[in-house]
Amino acid sequence: MKLLAVETSTDACSAALFIDGEISEKFALAPREHTKLILPMIDELMADAELRPQQLDAIAVSRGPGSFTGVRIAGGVVQGIAFGADLPVVPVSTLAAIAQDFFNKRKEAELAFTAMDARMEEIFWAVYQRSTLGLAKLVGMEMVTPAGEVVFPDGVGFGVGSGWGVYCAQLFECLGEQVQGVEVDVWPRAACIAQLGAHDFANGLAVPVEQAMPVYLRDKVAKKQSER
Repeated sequence: MKLLAVETSTDACSAALFIDGEISEKFALAPREHTKLILPMIDELMADAELRPQQLDAIAVSRGPGSFTGVRIAGGVVQGIAFGADLPVVPVSTLAAIAQDFFNKRKEAELAFTAMDARMEEIFWAVYQRSTLGLAKLVGMEMVTPAGEVVFPDGVGFGVGSGWGVYCAQLFECLGEQVQGVEVDVWPRAACIAQLGAHDFANGLAVPVEQAMPVYLRDKVAKKQSER
């Protein structure tokens, strides 16, 4: 299987290639530089692997939630490549990619309380459990709420993601002794989008490019709080 992955939904920007189980990645923390970086990252990965887009099986994309502009950048890049090469697309949750990166690094972790800063005094959040294959599996639903209103299921796990850096006190009030520890500096990476996307592609979850829609969670993503 040959799969390209693209991720631009946060301050991090990355692209990755999954080739028969091996993953190579280009990654940078570069706020507001995504439009300059993402295509050269993809071109370099494809050149190093001596691949043309037509030789790929699919493209995996971080479909959100995340920065409105960032999610659209990834979507636009993937649409252009997928339409041109007649490739299916595998949408992967940004929150799942954050949880997957954490699970890859912390082999003892079984549950991740994932939270991203959503601005406007809210967070994107979801709970992920490590599957028997070591992959992030969603427990319940992805949500966007004020940090003090999250409801996590029973279980003990780790707080993961930027939301824990901004709203740590509120989240601890909600979770109490359920939190084993907190890792704030965990980013959605294209390598994790590729890892999850390859599994989903193998299980028939790829869609035609026109059906690969972004997920913002928030209805009025372009409104200020006073307008909502």
